[in-house]
Amino acid sequence: MRRCLKCSAKSVVYLPQHRLALCKEHYLEWYLKRVEDTIKEFRMFDRTNRVLVAVSGGKDSLSLWDALLSLGYKMDGLYINLGIGHYSELSRKVCEEFAKSKKAVLHTVELEKDMASIPSLKEMEKRPVCSLCGQIKRYYLNRYARELGYEVIATGHNLDDETATLFSNTLSWQLEYLKRQYPVLSEGNGFVRKVKPLFKMSEKENALYAFLRGINFVEEECPFAEGASSVEYKRLLSQIEEKSPGTKLRFYTEFIRRVHPILKQEGGVPIGACSVCGEPTTSDVCSVCRLKARLSLGSSSSSPSS
Repeated sequence: MRRCLKCSAKSVVYLPQHRLALCKEHYLEWYLKRVEDTIKEFRMFDRTNRVLVAVSGGKDSLSLWDALLSLGYKMDGLYINLGIGHYSELSRKVCEEFAKSKKAVLHTVELEKDMASIPSLKEMEKRPVCSLCGQIKRYYLNRYARELGYEVIATGHNLDDETATLFSNTLSWQLEYLKRQYPVLSEGNGFVRKVKPLFKMSEKENALYAFLRGINFVEEECPFAEGASSVEYKRLLSQIEEKSPGTKLRFYTEFIRRVHPILKQEGGVPIGACSVCGEPTTSDVCSVCRLKARLSLGSSSSSPSS
């Protein structure tokens, strides 16, 4: 039986990548300190900034919101209802219950009212649904953060998410995506600053924090995630991590330290404002407004003629 490195009490977790055995109290302490240190190291935000947390009802985003509130930051949440049947309704309920328990503000966006649900959009798009969903969520996060006057958007992306994305982008050498893969995406050109305070924390570490804090979260995966390449990359990287603890953290932090400074020296794609909605885009009309136009066209063509 392992003993807590801090107090010699019975440990509840052993973190091989850090060679740490910790009891409940000292694990929660370690977790909060690691999040706080990450925020300060990358100058993500301070207690004067208005910060909006993107919440989905999962362990990562709710652990992030809880940790930031515990650290004394005043954070509001934003939930985007994607209209994915029972999954979305359950996720919304969990987010609302969490916000109520913390006496925190939760903003909600109803995607189906503004354009269409993800299942409906999936029927008219040939690309993978995860790609479509990610694009839409980024759009609405930025749009509503701007409209509501927030200076920073915080997301619950964890180490497993970031290494899987880095692995995918490196396999195909997607340089534009690699340039943007950083814990802080600066504000400007219509973008609100976007930060990832949990990028050093694994899925398991976030899940344990949520469990020890008594946070109720949605355990089931999005029904559209099955078969996604990111899931397979996470599985492969986890197998490597099991044999060589610390590989994921080293892979990502060394990319940040050694490679990203070189990539960011190159010029990026010019950003302008969408002529329809005003959100930042690389073309005259942003991809979401083009989607809305297609939806409108499809709706009018299917209506009976008078």
